[in-house]
Order: sequence, then structure tokens, then C-alpha cells
Amino acid sequence: MRIAIIFIAAMTLLTLTAGTGKAQKMPRTDSLKSTHKIFKTDAEWQSCLSPEAYAVTRKKGTERPFSGKYYDFWQQGIYVCVACGSKLFSSSVKYESGSGWPSFWDVVDKNAVILKKDYRLGIVRTEILCRTCGAHLGHVFEDGPPPTGLRYCINSVALKFIPAK
Repeated sequence: MRIAIIFIAAMTLLTLTAGTGKAQKMPRTDSLKSTHKIFKTDAEWQSCLSPEAYAVTRKKGTERPFSGKYYDFWQQGIYVCVACGSKLFSSSVKYESGSGWPSFWDVVDKNAVILKKDYRLGIVRTEILCRTCGAHLGHVFEDGPPPTGLRYCINSVALKFIPAK
């Protein structure tokens, strides 16, 4: 019994540090209560999204690295959720991370997204969801540039770009 408790405590500590050597600094917004404002059936989402966008945003898929429309895209403007149009990221915080996906070091508004633990693939990651519609956008990691130290790694197909005027 004592060994089991020690094992659980060690696993909890490893989960918190996730290889960074420090406790996670990302704000947690996990909640059992849904905060989504837009609800549609799968059929409704399929009718308004491309097959690729549906697979990523509704079924938690991932596009291949270095293949997305916005990976090497540097125009000035705002990136919005492809499913609902909520403002998510500004081009002013986009950077080249070398990951193969569009990367941002911050969101337009912390209330625009939900961060949720993701245990798929046998590792703990932090999933990013659109707060308005629940679309899966990508994942956030603690290896980004200052000032946040975060890398919001986003699937291009989950975004729509609105150019600056």
C-alpha cells in the first residue's frame, strides 16, 4: 500500500513538471461544466465545415506538419476559429517555432480558449479548445519565446485569417 502511494505521488509530480523541471505555469481552465455558446449536431458541423476542418475541429484530428495553409504565412491580421469566427490569435504574436504548425506565443483573449488536459497518445499534453464552439484547435506547450514562454501550436485548418485593414 505504501509503495502504491509513493508511486502515485511520483506520477503526479512527473505530470506536473512534464519534463520541464518546473511546475506548469499555464492557466488551467478545465471544467466539467460546458462553457460553449454554440451547439450543433455532427451533421450540422459536417455541413458547414470542410472534411479536413471537421476531422480536426470536431474529431480532434491533426494535420500533417509543414502542410497547413498558415504554417509559412506572415500577413498582418487576426486568426479566428474556422467553426464560429471567434477571435483567437493575432499575427503580431505569431512566430516560427520549427514545429511545422502555425505557432503563437499568446492568445488575443485568455477567455477565448479553454485549456484541457489531453491524455491521448500516452502522454499528458494541454489541448486548446475554442470557448465559443468547443472546436479542437491544437495544443499548447511550455517551450515558447518570452514573454509567456508558451507555444500555442495550432492546426491551420482550424483557423480562418482576417487581414488587417
